[in-house]
Amino acid sequence: MTPARSTGSPVRTRLILVRHGQTDYNKEGRLQGQVDIPLNETGTRQAGVLAAAVAANPPDLIVASPLGRARDTAQIVASSCGLEVSTDAALIERSFGTWEGLRGEEIRRHWPTEHADWRAHRPVIGLGLEDRPAVAERIAEACRRLVAENTGRTVMVVSHGAAITLGITALLGLDADDFRGIAGLENCHRSVLEPLTSDTTGQLMRLVSHNLAPDFT
Repeated sequence: MTPARSTGSPVRTRLILVRHGQTDYNKEGRLQGQVDIPLNETGTRQAGVLAAAVAANPPDLIVASPLGRARDTAQIVASSCGLEVSTDAALIERSFGTWEGLRGEEIRRHWPTEHADWRAHRPVIGLGLEDRPAVAERIAEACRRLVAENTGRTVMVVSHGAAITLGITALLGLDADDFRGIAGLENCHRSVLEPLTSDTTGQLMRLVSHNLAPDFT
């Protein structure tokens, strides 16, 4: 997806948000958070399919979370596009604190009250879970900076499921605590956003496409 540069056309800046390929924790239904779990065989294959699709219309730059599953997904895509990958710690996944590495039934069994709060979208206190608004603004601010620094270019960000969902929520100007209407991305799926031209603050974007499959061209 490259910027439109035809005479008389507005300069197009695009942000592509990509979730990393599958890991064993994904396959087993475990919360990953900031645990550094590698891609599994399926995840590596998904990244290869994504790379082939993206290479037909490559971005101008690729920035990834430093966690291996995101960085390796980005590297597979970058290799097909003749690009280098840079990393940004601000793009790391949401921390799920004590619950990282656990399945839902394990959390429910050991922390029934906190699990009920989590499922009811109430704050969970004392277990190290990163607040939704904090994650949303962390991701959104990193994306705004990349977009501002790359006017007229296409920026690809490879990150994580919860982080991307919350980041999109903030970029659309929605309340990350209250709004739950952005569906999560599947592994190696991607979403496309563009700056909202009517927003004079430069803070807001519009969602052009969401949860595009790895082989979408």
